[in-house]
Amino acid sequence: MITGHSFKRSFAGFILSLSLLTATGQDIHFSQFFEAPLLRNPSLAGIYTGDYRIQGVYRDQWNSITNAYRTGSLNAEYKMPVGAGNDFITTGIQAVFDKAGTVGLTTTHILPALNYHKSLSNDKTMYLSLGFMGGLIRKSIDITKITTDNQYNGGAFDPTLPTGENMLSPNYSTWDASVGMSFNTTFGTDERNSMFIGGAYHHLNRPKNSFYRNRSIELSPKYVGSIGVKWSLDDESAITLQADHSVQGSYNETIGGVLYSHKLGYDIDNNPTYTLSGGLFLRWKDALVPVVKIEWGHLSTALSYDVNVSPLKTASMGRGGFELSLCYIGFLQRDNSSEYKMLCPKF
Repeated sequence: MITGHSFKRSFAGFILSLSLLTATGQDIHFSQFFEAPLLRNPSLAGIYTGDYRIQGVYRDQWNSITNAYRTGSLNAEYKMPVGAGNDFITTGIQAVFDKAGTVGLTTTHILPALNYHKSLSNDKTMYLSLGFMGGLIRKSIDITKITTDNQYNGGAFDPTLPTGENMLSPNYSTWDASVGMSFNTTFGTDERNSMFIGGAYHHLNRPKNSFYRNRSIELSPKYVGSIGVKWSLDDESAITLQADHSVQGSYNETIGGVLYSHKLGYDIDNNPTYTLSGGLFLRWKDALVPVVKIEWGHLSTALSYDVNVSPLKTASMGRGGFELSLCYIGFLQRDNSSEYKMLCPKF
């Protein structure tokens, strides 16, 4: 019988085996998915009011039942007009770091992105965007922390016994590529409301996904549909709806929710001192996610926490993970800055 620490180590080995042998695992994801737009869809790069945007999200998950899953995302985008019309182009880069479990399964993504925004109207904001993203993925594990059934002798764990896992390397690298398209526009009185809708196809090149160098094991393609709508209720407040649905192999996920925002300050129309937001999101059959957010000047930050409602809630005691995000959007001092444009892609 396996108990205590030995069980935890065996459990980690079991999780590792699933990670190594399953070809259709799910991708890294965030509850604050709206703060990592390039991971949703590369064509969402550049859809903001500004010339550049830098965003970061940090997630710490499942401390209550195992070694935490720690995930970080950083993306940067630069938008500029092209041609004599109202078209824009956005270049960007998405970096992701994830470390999971006792064996330290570590994944690093470095993914440059390019997005072209085609204006569909000379009278209002209306854009069709086509984006591409691709780059390097590197995965590694700590072989010294692997435990398997081969290391149990008569029911007793013996770390000196070989694991029986004859891996060629504790790490590997592969290339990944994604493509997406989105439509965004403004509507309503004085064009005060905005919306976007988009779809993305991730892992279109089916990157290899095996520490055993087994070329038949590939990362399954992922399809993501996204939508966002922002309604101005009055001069001081608005509500924002965001939702994603993704399908990857036999796995699918739906997450969505709403934020209510209220402006504070002396010049609310042009330069509010603060914008406070609060709301609730739901990852279907998995977690409730309350979110609070504050914006001041060009900077914003948000905090959320997953309240687990899946069958895992007994083991996790309802605790999932917390996320912290930070975003900075700015304008550049240049003649063709989007600050001086009447029309530009934004949400």
